[in-house]
Amino acid sequence: MFEETVMDKAALERFVETEFPQVSGEFAVDEITPEGVVMRLITTERHLRPGGTISGPSMFGLVDVGMYFAVLSRIGPVALAVTTNCSIDFMRKPEAGRDLICEARLLKLGRTLAVGECHLRSEGRPEVVARASLTYAIPPKRPEDVG
Repeated sequence: MFEETVMDKAALERFVETEFPQVSGEFAVDEITPEGVVMRLITTERHLRPGGTISGPSMFGLVDVGMYFAVLSRIGPVALAVTTNCSIDFMRKPEAGRDLICEARLLKLGRTLAVGECHLRSEGRPEVVARASLTYAIPPKRPEDVG
């Protein structure tokens, strides 16, 4: 559907280890899809909030990394691609004790902006617990693209 994949699972995971070691090991890429990626938040006690559910900030982190990886899987290792907008609808309580799965899907991949959506599910459950729409800014690749 979109440009050919230029970064596979291993390349994306190496990228995060090198560029963002502070979150390395928290997320795992399950699959590169024709529309984006499927990844997971490897949930631990630190991701939980009172009431025995995964916290909103942890869910935001997963959708943000999920869309970032969906974009990078198509454009390559561009560390300075950044989120310019994110809106999340929290619909159900995710189950504690299960990883959180993110299906990140690109809707538009342009030269300077990428738009996509993410659906979050508790591992092994069909119900969507949250839906997010995100926009990413893609920096110029060549000096002549600036301006």
